[in-house]
Amino acid sequence: MRILITGGAGFIGSNFVHYILEKYPDDRVLVLDALTYAGNLDNFSKADGENPNFQFFHGNIIDEELVNELMRNVDTVVHFAAETHVDRSIHEAGAFLETDVLGTYVLLEAARRSAIKRFVHISTDEVYGEAEGEASREGDDLKPKSPYAASKTGADRLAWSYWTTYDLPVTISRCANNYGPLQYPEKLIPLFVTNALEDKPLPVYGHGKNTRDWIYVMDHCSAVDLLLRADADKVCGEVFNVSSECEKSVLDITAIILKALGKPESLINHVEDRPGHVERHAVDPSKLKKALGWKPEYDFEENISKTIDWYRENEAWWRKLKEKQAEYKAWIKEHYGE
Repeated sequence: MRILITGGAGFIGSNFVHYILEKYPDDRVLVLDALTYAGNLDNFSKADGENPNFQFFHGNIIDEELVNELMRNVDTVVHFAAETHVDRSIHEAGAFLETDVLGTYVLLEAARRSAIKRFVHISTDEVYGEAEGEASREGDDLKPKSPYAASKTGADRLAWSYWTTYDLPVTISRCANNYGPLQYPEKLIPLFVTNALEDKPLPVYGHGKNTRDWIYVMDHCSAVDLLLRADADKVCGEVFNVSSECEKSVLDITAIILKALGKPESLINHVEDRPGHVERHAVDPSKLKKALGWKPEYDFEENISKTIDWYRENEAWWRKLKEKQAEYKAWIKEHYGE
């Protein structure tokens, strides 16, 4: 298989690259990433660079010429590339529309012209908005509550329209919150772990009781791999939720981190809540389990501990991002103050 992985230098994308290279050594992997603040070449090892089946291309998914050239050299696409942080979208909505919607359009058009055999579009549980009562199912209304969620909703529906209009073999995944190594330290878990290691405050929005559905990143990778390789009649034109059905609040996660690192609760700093903050995200993965026999393999308690240990043991990786990027410092100051 020849796979184009967009956003492959980001958190989930780079973990997926490692997953594919290890599991399918004969697959050819082309990574396209714009290397914005969250894209990081340090997410790849020296062995990756020496692997003849791995190629990295620095570029933007809205670059039609580059995308068309790469698309001619692959037969499948896994589209991770996106602006992803809710907080940033509240202040920079335009960048989200450009990357998430226009970028997805450019990829879909190129895939259509190149007769791509499978296009897996990585969406998000954010498209559902609030999960009220039961966990969200694939047929539920989409009620995004932030510009990020709205941009991903637009891309999600645009991808599906290419199935219905052009018979492009599109499959859409909507995954819960991922955690694991290599996540940029603006997101909850790496931000709180690294701040705690530095004895800095852990900024909790509002009351901190907002809950999310948490999944270890390698479980997400295995689900995407199944969608990529499953029989077309089982997955094309379909949407699948991906979840390990593990709901934890921000305060739950905070307590786990502080306990694991032996840090005091006095580090918790409640800050003003963000606009449109979703109280609960949760998705039902029954459809994926029934259709493809997928199930999560990674226990939360064990792997949140391993994740915390990874950041503790890889200080050089995250300190480089937090201390040497002026953009990161400015973003933290804007959202959380000094």
